[in-house]
Amino acid sequence: MVCALLGGGGYAEKVAVPEAQVLPVPPGVSLKDAASFPEVACTVWSTVFMMSRLSAGETLLIHGGSSGIGTFGIQIAKYYGAKVFVTAGNEEKLAFCKDLGADVCINYKTEDFVARVKEETGGKGVDVILDNMGGSYLQRNLDSLNFDGRLFIIGFQGGPMAQVNLGPMIAKRLTVQAAGLRVRTPEKKAAIVSEVEKNVWPAIAEGKVKPVMYKHFPLSEAAEAHRLIESSQHIGKIMLLP
Repeated sequence: MVCALLGGGGYAEKVAVPEAQVLPVPPGVSLKDAASFPEVACTVWSTVFMMSRLSAGETLLIHGGSSGIGTFGIQIAKYYGAKVFVTAGNEEKLAFCKDLGADVCINYKTEDFVARVKEETGGKGVDVILDNMGGSYLQRNLDSLNFDGRLFIIGFQGGPMAQVNLGPMIAKRLTVQAAGLRVRTPEKKAAIVSEVEKNVWPAIAEGKVKPVMYKHFPLSEAAEAHRLIESSQHIGKIMLLP
């Protein structure tokens, strides 16, 4: 059995993908749970590890720690020896992130995440940030980074526009990058999938990275699944089954 990184068109009973974007279902994982892995694994591995070069002993801040990407990111970053900070919007989500292995959990609705990051790092800041907010968090993300810190933007839930003070980028030698999977060439996707199979699949096989599933819906109830996503009540992945 296999699962795959799609280029779109996943709301279907059958789909064709390039061979190089296909992955074996990890040992001990059901087919329907395995389907939750390729997109999040390729997103996190390509941005946090391949491009931002997170290494053991460094600190990672994940915004939206209870999301599908967040719950996966916590586990794989801990597997590779990083200290993980997360933000989320309520205590239930923060507690879940803590149980997954997150070291520092911040309620972005009641706390200033910049101040908390500085407090927890002795004023230094974190080494890498994975951000899904974009414009509304840009200045605060820059202020939260350590010297030689790397910010990677993968979404614009807070809008695509920002006015920022670029001074910290020069003073602290910061790097800001952004990317999405869908727009990458088949060759680039193949390279990412190969790295994921080599570096992530063993962690799943060992049981160190587990699928975090909130609810499965039949494909006929896609609209209901989207309403659940929009409610922001979920933790982890919401899946559609043909």
